[in-house]
Amino acid sequence: MKLKFGLLFFGVLMASGLYAQSDLKSAPEKKGELFGIHFNGLDFLTPQVWRNTSSTRKTAKIKDLDYGLGLSYWKGLSSRIDFTARVNGIVHNYSAEDRSVATTKTEFGIELEPSIVAKALKDNNFFNPFLSVGIGGGYYTGKFGAYVPTGVGVQVNFNSVTYLLVQAQYRWTLTEKYLKDNLMYSVGVAQNFGPEKPKVVPPPPPPPVLDRDGDGVNDVDDKCPDVPGLKSLQGCPDKDGDGIADADDKCPDVAGVAKYQGCPIPDTDGDGINDEEDKCPNVKGVARYQGCPVPDTDGDGVNDEEDKCPNRPGPASNQGCPEISKEVIQKVNYAAKNVFFASGSFKLLPKSFKSLDEVVKLMKEDDLLRLQIDGHTDSQGNKEKNQTLSENRAKAVMDYLVGKGIPDSRIKSAGYGDSKPIADNKTAAGRAKNRRVEISVSNF
Repeated sequence: MKLKFGLLFFGVLMASGLYAQSDLKSAPEKKGELFGIHFNGLDFLTPQVWRNTSSTRKTAKIKDLDYGLGLSYWKGLSSRIDFTARVNGIVHNYSAEDRSVATTKTEFGIELEPSIVAKALKDNNFFNPFLSVGIGGGYYTGKFGAYVPTGVGVQVNFNSVTYLLVQAQYRWTLTEKYLKDNLMYSVGVAQNFGPEKPKVVPPPPPPPVLDRDGDGVNDVDDKCPDVPGLKSLQGCPDKDGDGIADADDKCPDVAGVAKYQGCPIPDTDGDGINDEEDKCPNVKGVARYQGCPVPDTDGDGVNDEEDKCPNRPGPASNQGCPEISKEVIQKVNYAAKNVFFASGSFKLLPKSFKSLDEVVKLMKEDDLLRLQIDGHTDSQGNKEKNQTLSENRAKAVMDYLVGKGIPDSRIKSAGYGDSKPIADNKTAAGRAKNRRVEISVSNF
């Protein structure tokens, strides 16, 4: 039942707030003179429990509170600062609880409490949290006491006529002998008895406006009043949608940029890369070189991406590398024909060394030279063994050259067994020719 009542009260409050909020837009920002009445609850227990470090912290229950009424006067000093003075009457056993005097009689305290209230928002807002601080004094069953009230609260403004005020204070005693620290909770209503706020006279209706082209821009503001256009361009059209009015656009049918008066960024060399991004705007190039042509470092007419020797000029027929001289080719071929192995073995015979040393010399004189060494056998014996033997013989030649200081990255070797004969394997002479090592030279 309590929950239903609470929800009903909250709904009525919100509905009233929505109605009031619409009227508050024209209400004064500073509060008029208010007089209010408040229902107060006084809590002496909670501050004493908090100050007692040996006790488990807790707050007072409703049955532990003392109650009373208060009257208040409010006056707005500015849109966010109010002055208020309150007179509170509280029923409390001050002698027994505050002064440790044994008594059970009912006692009464009366207080005067002026304060300053600082609001979070201007006064013409529906909900408005506030802080307050003041000075208070009271007469408590034959004794006078003083205290400093500090508090938080919220005011609910109903059309700047009626205010709902909810507040909680911590009241610091200045006369502990007669009055202890306490908390006060307050709910009240205040009414504006000041002069009525002036009625807001609605302004006269605006004069009719003309919009000849029907584009939503009034003729008085339309730079192109006879042609439908865009509000962003003061009523002028923009066919290409580049944000530049057609009248100012040198390329009205092609989207462009203001820097080029509505035209696209130019591409002088027609390579598809606009001049602002093109490092070679007058020569056709490619995007990966920022609009410049693919470079040709050695100037041989073969660009670096196709040039196998980009730092040494050579003809396109040799993929940009220098042509190898016939003398070098002949020396390498001669060396290949003078490579000998022990019969049925891949062990190089010493009489091979002289011609291979000549190859080493050629390789050291020209670091572009590359070698491909291929081993071959005749068809006698097992094919798998022939394959292995051909591979090992080609590698034996390669190992010899590497051992003489030639990097293995410049040499490749392979074996083909008896798969590539150059003579008839049926004759001894043919088989002798097929048992060979071939060395081809290139520079890429």
